[in-house]
Amino acid sequence: MADDFATITQKRMTGGLRIDGFGGMNIHVDPGPGALVRSYQFDADPRKLDAVMVSHSHTDHYTDAEVLIEAMTRGMTRQNGTVVGSVSVIDGYRDWGPCISDYHKRKSRCLTLSPGETVEIGEIEVMGTGTVHGDPTGVGFKLRAGDLTVSYTSDTEYFDGLSEYHRDADVLIASVIRPGNDHIRGHMCTDDFIKLVEEVEPGLAVMSHLGMKMILNDPEMEAFRVQEVTGIRTLAARDGMKIELDESGIFNMIR
Repeated sequence: MADDFATITQKRMTGGLRIDGFGGMNIHVDPGPGALVRSYQFDADPRKLDAVMVSHSHTDHYTDAEVLIEAMTRGMTRQNGTVVGSVSVIDGYRDWGPCISDYHKRKSRCLTLSPGETVEIGEIEVMGTGTVHGDPTGVGFKLRAGDLTVSYTSDTEYFDGLSEYHRDADVLIASVIRPGNDHIRGHMCTDDFIKLVEEVEPGLAVMSHLGMKMILNDPEMEAFRVQEVTGIRTLAARDGMKIELDESGIFNMIR
């Protein structure tokens, strides 16, 4: 997952992220351009999805949502799956959205989510987390199944109270656009992420949605710096990266 400039140049793939087997569900989060093609490339069959989740109405997060819904519903021939999105994604809000057509919404259960609200998808509890970003209705997602919690910030700048939304996360996935202390409105840089990781104290921290400046500035070294400062294992996302967890949150394999 990458930012707008990385999206239009495809310096990094922009298909979002897939969470499989979580609470018995397969979930695709923020399916930007290429999500369908990359799903097949990395052996993640989109026809086996149980849910599609879209955090906000920016093209690098929602472009392939409808085609994944078509895969999830077997070409719109079955009533199947759940779509979770911000108010703008599902209903539209001012200049933003809607990003899912009424035609596609008819074949899946569609749920809007605002910060602090929770919905259930099977055995998974999903809480909307707050963001400060261009889309004022944007959310992140905190997913809890059993004793395991995976939290995703989506696009947001660091703000007081951000860590409270992601408290108790075993895995914290964050959009970290720029390296060092190179701040930009609506997004986090590495120094912002360090503060967030220190406050949340996850078992694993993952930097995703990397911007062009981050991509060209050795994101692995930026992740290493986060790890050195916080003492929390930290990774910079790579195209096709796969992380396997057991039910206790132990990281069995990373590649």
